[in-house]
Amino acid sequence: MKKIIYLVPTLSLVGCTSQQVEEKPNVIVILADDLGFGDVSAYGSTTIHTPNIDSLAHGGVCFTNGYATSATSTPSRYALMTGMYPWKNKDAKILPGDAPLIINENQFTLPKMMQQCGYVTGAIGKWHLGDDEKYWPENQGFDVNIAGNYKGAPIKNKQGCNGYFSPYCLPRLENGKEGEYLTDRLTDEAVHLIETHGDSPFYLNLAHYAVHTPLGAKPELEKKYEALADSSYFQHNATYAAMIQSVDESLAKLLAALERKGILDNTLIIVTSDNGAVHRISGSYPLRKGKGSEYEGGVRVPLITYWKGHILPNQRNSTPVITMDLFSTVLDVACVELKDEKVDGISLLPVIKGEDLKVRPLFWHYPHYHNGGARPYSSVRLDEWKLIKQYETHTYELYNLKEDIGEKEDLSKKNPDKVNELRGILEKWLKNVDAQLPFANANWNSEKERKTGKYAGVD
Repeated sequence: MKKIIYLVPTLSLVGCTSQQVEEKPNVIVILADDLGFGDVSAYGSTTIHTPNIDSLAHGGVCFTNGYATSATSTPSRYALMTGMYPWKNKDAKILPGDAPLIINENQFTLPKMMQQCGYVTGAIGKWHLGDDEKYWPENQGFDVNIAGNYKGAPIKNKQGCNGYFSPYCLPRLENGKEGEYLTDRLTDEAVHLIETHGDSPFYLNLAHYAVHTPLGAKPELEKKYEALADSSYFQHNATYAAMIQSVDESLAKLLAALERKGILDNTLIIVTSDNGAVHRISGSYPLRKGKGSEYEGGVRVPLITYWKGHILPNQRNSTPVITMDLFSTVLDVACVELKDEKVDGISLLPVIKGEDLKVRPLFWHYPHYHNGGARPYSSVRLDEWKLIKQYETHTYELYNLKEDIGEKEDLSKKNPDKVNELRGILEKWLKNVDAQLPFANANWNSEKERKTGKYAGVD
């Protein structure tokens, strides 16, 4: 791998401790794509084989109320890189799920801050934060960019691009031998970075394209899971299951590389997903619906933190946490302090070391439609309560997630006081972030929508 260094201007964004650079811990964030809450054994799957992910969960902290910032990919990736709710971004006219949500060249980012404090930074895998190359990882603070570009999914077409198998046709990634598997290739690139980065600490963002569509798995693993089609209602797709196993095997290779170099006990590893699973592919049990949805299946995701010798093992933590918290956690672990910028996340380092976190509200805002079936909504979670504002009907739904994780019983009529309390918190937040709100479509045709099954006038 050719190491490319990009000079980052001094922006006085961070303060670096006097700790020797080589003593600073390494950080690896493994971000799967569309991996559902219940799709690994540590979160309840009885059919998909994920021993390595489970091992980290048993050896560290398994968050049972971990959330993605959004029910779709790009806003969550923006939040991870900036530590902010994406709705504060003023460069996008609106925030449709598949459109690029860019990070300005002058925006502070997690890798820029890590760079300024002596870290080698690597982005391997999916980026999906802007069509123009000037917004790609190498211009956002990453020394190395492998396969990070404008694409939100592997390319599979009649021109010879073969999805998860080489030739990939992905910008910033040379094709491998015919039939090479993408998840393996990205893993090999990550292992190479671990082995060759030198004595400096490193921050690695390994963002697998898996398990996003178009699905593609190794035939031998797919065959292993063929019985799923008949045996499991919630996880019935053999290709999808095999893809998850490949992601799990990727983790084993990373752990082995860290062991060989003798740095496993000086490396924080975070495993999570950018949003929930596609509902037609994975049932998201026990959650309601999936990717794109306002319900838990859209935003609740696996979240595991592992740091050998630094955090107690076998912790299952029910604290509600969200993507922006990972930004703050990585900086805290690396002893990097923000000087002038405010972010929306908090460091989870005290939490994973056993301290309690003060109850705070978490917010979601999705002011448009999604092809997964979601309609425009905003929502807030505070403690065990969750309120959803439906913009089409101007109604509210209220759920007690502690008692009803599947959001089966709307309690809004039984608890009007709680609705009003959470509504006030949500409305205040929407105003403070100057959130873009949906508005009525004068050309809407109910009959056309009924006949076509599509949202008339909505792209």
